Amino acid sequence: MSHTAFNHEKYRAFPVIQKLDRRWPGNTIEQAPDWCSVDLRDGNQALIEPMTVEQKQRMWGLLVRMGFKEIEVGFPAASQPDYDFVRWLIEANQIPEDVTIQVLVQARDELIERTYEAVAGARRVVIHVYNSTSPVQRNKVFALDKQGIIDIARRGAAKVQSEARKYPRTEWVFQYSPESFSSTEVEFAVDVCNAVIDQWQPSREKKAIINLPATVESAMPNVFADQVEYFCDQVNQRDALIISIHTHNDRGCAVAAAELAILAGADRIEGTLLGNGERTGNMDIVTMAMNLYSQGIDPQLDISIADDIIATVEACTNIKTHPRHPWLGELVYTAFSGSHQDAIRKCLAQQRADEHWDVAYLPIDPQDIGRSYQSVIRVNSQSGKGGAAYLLEQQLGIELPRWLQVELAQPIQTLAEKQQGEVEPQQVLQVFRQHFMSREGQYQLAGYQIDRQGNQHHVQASVSDADDLMLIHGHGSGAISAFVDGMHKATGIEIQIVQFDEHSLGEGADASALALMQVNIRGQRYTAVAQDSDIVAAGLSVVLACLNTAMKSASIAA
Repeated sequence: MSHTAFNHEKYRAFPVIQKLDRRWPGNTIEQAPDWCSVDLRDGNQALIEPMTVEQKQRMWGLLVRMGFKEIEVGFPAASQPDYDFVRWLIEANQIPEDVTIQVLVQARDELIERTYEAVAGARRVVIHVYNSTSPVQRNKVFALDKQGIIDIARRGAAKVQSEARKYPRTEWVFQYSPESFSSTEVEFAVDVCNAVIDQWQPSREKKAIINLPATVESAMPNVFADQVEYFCDQVNQRDALIISIHTHNDRGCAVAAAELAILAGADRIEGTLLGNGERTGNMDIVTMAMNLYSQGIDPQLDISIADDIIATVEACTNIKTHPRHPWLGELVYTAFSGSHQDAIRKCLAQQRADEHWDVAYLPIDPQDIGRSYQSVIRVNSQSGKGGAAYLLEQQLGIELPRWLQVELAQPIQTLAEKQQGEVEPQQVLQVFRQHFMSREGQYQLAGYQIDRQGNQHHVQASVSDADDLMLIHGHGSGAISAFVDGMHKATGIEIQIVQFDEHSLGEGADASALALMQVNIRGQRYTAVAQDSDIVAAGLSVVLACLNTAMKSASIAA
């Protein structure tokens, strides 16, 4: 094959380390590493539209709720929004006692001074200072020799140390990154870090963090593991250090590289939820944590709130989660093949609660992360009943979203097996209305009014509650989120929207709107559909329809 624009000869293989004493291939991971989320810094700076203050606050809340003990909250010397957010965390007393914030800064005096001003008053802070060390950065960006790079690192370390003395009430932790570690000669990376360590003089009681970034993933994960193991063996005062890893996903191997780095001696992992970050993204902490969980290791993070993680990350980054995303994607626990469906059914029938999990095609129990078995078995043409969604689409004139196709498959399959024959189009519509469009229930929408100020919506609504009329007030970024807020305040029931779609039915004066929604209430998912001539009323009514469905179950009571 030859093509002038596609020429492999312009690239060269990444040099490997001739390491005959490697030990990491025989090691195993037995416990979770120390985690540090960089969603609010590295993840935020990679967004087309950086997070607003409200989005940062929501992301912060999620990270704390998941159990992160170290969270990188920004680059306060680089932007005013980052600076203001850090000040809000401190002045509004938003940092729990067991959580440490981390801030990033280049090894430049004026930026370091500004950084300390930003975090003044915090109980405990990791000051993360860095400078670039790779040959391409040395030669083409900074035009400095190796000694020049070492001097930058040493001066930055000294400045971080001297500024810390001005704020004795804060417990300071120093962290240094030789940026582009994975592309730096490993011997030189050791030299640079030793210069920093010599300046800081850490101890077993007061350790320093040395962070080794794969700023651009350029080699296979085993090569990175060799680099990490060599570094751990050669660096000074290893017992006074926490070795941290920060991998990127340019080759699609960020999680694998981080896992092998733990085998090679690393203690700590930096990454983001669902892998958001520069270029192809950062190391996906959720994936790595779930990998550990599936091997019987406590990840020390709460991934059971999967719907909340996805909803928050999507709302804060404006990036949709791929349906095939490892562990949390909507289609991950869905079987299309008839033979797969049969194997899952048989295994589930034999799986006992007191036994280790052992179900074909399901590496974990979906219920552990708030998923139900209902979404495991999905009917399509391969299993003989795939026309159900198509028949309904012909009746309604809309294309059902995938998540609702999953929900519809189960009752249609039950009907088909009961009839032992063909399911007619009108029957599909009848099943759809019966299961998802019930107008019965405790709560019904009586009226509403919406006021909008900027990006905020205020909803005042009348909701009939059996024989009473309930007035609710709520605020949110949209009419539905404001209504959900109001219902939460009025009933104490927290409603988390997992999926929402709207469709117009018909045209002209006779047109109506169809609102389709799936919510999570106390760890269970509920689905409903509402139809109204008013598109907003349809959206508000479907919230109540989902709540009514939940009220009928044994898992929730008003």
